[in-house]
Amino acid sequence: MKTLTDLLLLGDPRLYEVSEPVTEADLPLVAGWVADLHHVMQQVRARYGFGRGIAAPQLGIMKRLVYLHLDGQPYVLLNPELHEQSAAMFELWDDCMCFPNLLVRVRRHEALTVTYRDAQWQPQRWAVQGAVAELIQHEYDHLDGVLCTMRAIDSQSFRWRA
Repeated sequence: MKTLTDLLLLGDPRLYEVSEPVTEADLPLVAGWVADLHHVMQQVRARYGFGRGIAAPQLGIMKRLVYLHLDGQPYVLLNPELHEQSAAMFELWDDCMCFPNLLVRVRRHEALTVTYRDAQWQPQRWAVQGAVAELIQHEYDHLDGVLCTMRAIDSQSFRWRA
């Protein structure tokens, strides 16, 4: 079982790599990966007081897998793809488990649709907006080796968590 010490931290070169797709042959491994992601997210919540989603690459699992835990409900997104991203954007102070005390001001789409396969390999389509849309964009970026530090609005868009 992976723990908080397995979480990759800002500067680790693996955080900048593009992840490989999850294949149907990987399905026997997905439950273990999800258990690790959930466990580490719970540890981050306990230690830092935040955490609604985590991407597999944050634990060095270089697969296109996102795990969300929203209002007590788990979501497993295998090979997510973003569609229908709204022209309307909003700004927020983003945080990340890989640098838990740093906040970064970024712009995100207000709404989008995500298509993915669930843990049973069934295709899914989910239209989201607001906080969930922002979260999915953040986690999706991890799959492509993009950190919110790379999306900062400007050079003054960084601050320490209070």
